[in-house]
Amino acid sequence: MPIVPDTKDWTWVLDRACPECGFDTRSVGRDDVPAVLRANCEQWPRVLAGEDVDIRPRDDMWSPLEYACHVRDVFGLYDRRLLLMLSEDDPTFPNWDQDETALAERYADQDPARVAADLVAAGQVLADRFATVRGDQWQRTGTRSDGAHFTVDTFARYLVHDPVHHLYDVTGRRAG
Repeated sequence: MPIVPDTKDWTWVLDRACPECGFDTRSVGRDDVPAVLRANCEQWPRVLAGEDVDIRPRDDMWSPLEYACHVRDVFGLYDRRLLLMLSEDDPTFPNWDQDETALAERYADQDPARVAADLVAAGQVLADRFATVRGDQWQRTGTRSDGAHFTVDTFARYLVHDPVHHLYDVTGRRAG
């Protein structure tokens, strides 16, 4: 049984350090978000240059390659959602099923070098987009299809935990 709190209640990630990876989103200021994303991006090419990156360590866990594909796609998804939040009043985001995407996009069969390059590019775009957020924009809102409601601020902090946690998943190195 995982020690991470119930993911249906996503707000826990804003209130305390993650018990698995150790990352504490409370330590991330608004101006820090781009740097956290860029630092995370820099680590993935090294992970994907390793041996056996397409091998799952356990049946119930993705391979490093699959995690990297997921992070790449999360960066693109969050960029689109951030754009919606900044340009529309309280948009509802289309549903996204990460497991369905992993199967449909054949994460396990993708080229690690291509994934590394695409992940870095998508992460840089998202970091650049967050760097443009100013003042009252941090309070703009959006809602996931499951009803989870975010401000740009909570959206940013919820987001940064995901790639940091997935680096922990593939390296075993805790944040901080």
